[in-house]
Amino acid sequence: MRALTYHSAHEVQVDTVPDPILQDADDVILRITATAICGSDLHLYRGKVPAMKQGDILGHEFMGIVEDAGPGVTTLARGDRVVVPFVIACGQCFFCERQLFSACETTNPDRGAIMNKKNLRPGAALFGFSHLYGGVPGGQAEYVRVPKANVGPIRIPDALEDEQVLFLSDILPTGYQAVLNAGVGQGDSLAIYGAGPVGLMAAACARMLGVDTIFMVDHNGYRLDFARQAYGAIPVNFDHVDPAEYIIDNTAARGVDAVIDAVGFEAKGSALETALTAIKLEGSSGAALRQCIAAVRRGGTVSVPGVYSGFIHGFLFGDAFDKGISFKMGQTHVQRFMPELLEFIGQGKLHPNAIISHRLPLEQAAEGYRLFDRKEEECRKVILRPG
Repeated sequence: MRALTYHSAHEVQVDTVPDPILQDADDVILRITATAICGSDLHLYRGKVPAMKQGDILGHEFMGIVEDAGPGVTTLARGDRVVVPFVIACGQCFFCERQLFSACETTNPDRGAIMNKKNLRPGAALFGFSHLYGGVPGGQAEYVRVPKANVGPIRIPDALEDEQVLFLSDILPTGYQAVLNAGVGQGDSLAIYGAGPVGLMAAACARMLGVDTIFMVDHNGYRLDFARQAYGAIPVNFDHVDPAEYIIDNTAARGVDAVIDAVGFEAKGSALETALTAIKLEGSSGAALRQCIAAVRRGGTVSVPGVYSGFIHGFLFGDAFDKGISFKMGQTHVQRFMPELLEFIGQGKLHPNAIISHRLPLEQAAEGYRLFDRKEEECRKVILRPG
């Protein structure tokens, strides 16, 4: 089959690789009908995530048709059209029973080797990601093996098009969980740092849940324009103003009820922070988090769907303590949210496909990565389809 593979930083290409096969009784083989490039894929593309290997198949946002199923598969059948969550979960361990699917204890084969006495270890296996998270081949391909197929893949009604539901695999539940973690709803105010796909999905979900005022912080004009037009967000360009100061000035000097950090560890920080990160003395930039702490009101919440790794310089924990801020964060428990989000899409309350800007054949995946990484041609989200 043809699949998009990692070779080195900024070098990916579509190669011919062996077809996937059933390995366990609860596996299915999926023929991919649509897949997407995620902002998390760019962390891999830029060489920012350790334990990537040459030839790894990328992609964790995908859907398709079940072509084959193992004898232990009880919830799906050949011919079913499904969206697959990016988190691979067993459904039976301590965490899965509590619907904390991204913390699954059993699906990551590399988990035990990375565990240490401080309880720092990766969680569930993820499709198309680093070997820290299992190194499971991803879905930017013609076919993919889906392990634990009884837990997560959701059947899609024929009335809904691929593009309407594809983002159930990651960015829509990630944005939704971020808003729920923020604890905001009718009449509240919210700031979202990062107008990428997750930030835009968070804005869509916040608006659906009745959030009154949404500030969207970014420095790409086309992204800010889209957030304003699609979700009524107030654009804040950090190249022109200090976002936290602007937000405070426009919220009766209090700050917003909650902030979502949809940027993560690659936020552009100070010269010192950039230098420390470059020489691997620091795992993540704290620039976005410092802004979030400044912009949220006392007693507010900072919700973090953006990916972080390692330690952070200048976290300003004292400021967070003084303001009585709550933090909620982590990988998304996708399986928990897929059914209700599918209902919202079917009812016309959510239109996640509105953010799609580019549609390319799988063979042009490397070009899609380049466009998305460089933010050329006003690229918001790239959809790939096998030939």
